[in-house]
Amino acid sequence: MNHQLNTSFSLQGRCALVTGASSGLGLHFALTLAEAGAVVVVAARRIDKLQRVVDEIAQRGGTAHAVAVDVVDSSSVTACFDRIAALGLVADVVINNAGTVSSKPALQLSEAEWDAVVDTNLKGAWLVAQESARRLVAAKLGGAIINTTSILAERVAGGVAPYCASKAGLRHLTQALALEWARYGIRVNALAPGYIATDLNRDFLESELGQKMKARVPQRRFGQPAQLDGALLLLASDAGSYITGAYLPVDGGHLLSSL
Repeated sequence: MNHQLNTSFSLQGRCALVTGASSGLGLHFALTLAEAGAVVVVAARRIDKLQRVVDEIAQRGGTAHAVAVDVVDSSSVTACFDRIAALGLVADVVINNAGTVSSKPALQLSEAEWDAVVDTNLKGAWLVAQESARRLVAAKLGGAIINTTSILAERVAGGVAPYCASKAGLRHLTQALALEWARYGIRVNALAPGYIATDLNRDFLESELGQKMKARVPQRRFGQPAQLDGALLLLASDAGSYITGAYLPVDGGHLLSSL
């Protein structure tokens, strides 16, 4: 057995911040990072929803802390990192996962609906990434920032124009930050899930429309959250120490399906 290979994926001694961690993929990411050995800080707007995540990680033998954050509010983001510092920690793995979507035809979309999606998915990720990088540079530490994008950063779908635009913007922002921050030892990458079954979308994926969508996935199946673990740990750990600016789709080949 290659011990060096096994330990390169370990997050022992690391602190991981996960935004949007109260449900869905964010919750799963938090559990995965804790299993890999990281102390995990779970963050979302409502701290009460995070306690079950903290409790589950503790039951599995890990350590987690809950912190409230509104990613579109710079003062809230700063307060979140101040709270992490008060715990004696520096987040050297950051998972920018907070996101939202508005499903509506573009002609019917209001300015407020556009702003809510773009501010959360793009501005929010920018604010968290910037503050995390500032803290890492000040501490003279390297780190890994992983932005959760989507295969809709590359291909579009109807009725979700601001989501597509925000995720495409986040993909490009990932590359811009990777270029600037490489000199500080900070890697910035994008994880791009395809259609992954969670409690939030399971009803849709099992519907007639969802089953038609599944037929367009070359593997003829939707993904499960655990199938993101390999990519997540690669980008977060020393196993991916020479990877920065990457856009990594995990989609069962969906991006390869013909138009």
